[in-house]
Amino acid sequence: MQNMQSSTSRTSTNAIADQAVALRAENVSVYYGAFQAVRNVFLDVPKNQVTAFIGPSGCGKSTLLRCFNRLNDLVASARVDGKISFQGRDLYARDMDPVEVRRRIGMVFQKPNPFPKSIYDNIAFGARINGFRGNMDELVERSLRSAALWDEVKDKLNQSGLALSGGQQQRLCIARTIAIEPEVILMDEPCSALDPVSTLRVEELMHSLKEQFTMVIVTHNMQQAARVSDMTAFFNAEAGEGGSRFGYLVEYNKTQDIFSSPQQQETHDYVSGRFG
Repeated sequence: MQNMQSSTSRTSTNAIADQAVALRAENVSVYYGAFQAVRNVFLDVPKNQVTAFIGPSGCGKSTLLRCFNRLNDLVASARVDGKISFQGRDLYARDMDPVEVRRRIGMVFQKPNPFPKSIYDNIAFGARINGFRGNMDELVERSLRSAALWDEVKDKLNQSGLALSGGQQQRLCIARTIAIEPEVILMDEPCSALDPVSTLRVEELMHSLKEQFTMVIVTHNMQQAARVSDMTAFFNAEAGEGGSRFGYLVEYNKTQDIFSSPQQQETHDYVSGRFG
């Protein structure tokens, strides 16, 4: 295990050696009380690319993703060991404000969760509480355009965001995240609750957004990872002490290499459909 993980960390570093790093995980382990959910992850996330986390259920993908904007802080028993850096700064340093972290590193969740407010106020709310002083109408329009939703809602901005279709609601949540002007957007299974047409719209959106943002997505859909991501990290789970399972990083490389010529047998077995 240790030899494999050391090899993986060298692979991941070499894969993006010539690119700027937005997020870096160094020997990261995550615990919930005495239970270890993730073990010894080394990972560099490059700027302005889409990085996908794939792997079977229970392998720690979402747990690690939530570490990147300190959402795990909201779980009383959670503890993060190792170091996670954002643009060279330790995200868990004592002087790092977790609220500011979450403004700069936004999150889009698995199930669309628009506020019970108008479409306009869904976008404006976060900007207001973050002290936005510019032209709110322009911000709302710009955010909705960036989320490829403006043409569909421009004549009904005062209607409830809850009245939109599932796919539109998810794009509204993406627009709401964009409005607070983050640098990184995290997406946890953003298409799992959507129909194929809506999924395609969100995937097209990911392609366009990486020009402005660094993006990290968790997905169980390997075809989606192959379609939308530049880098892919494959995680798996193993039984630890007492029979509990912990997640670990098996392999991290350019997406094309992960799916066409993986270096680890576990990765090959997973992407070829032998398990998972």
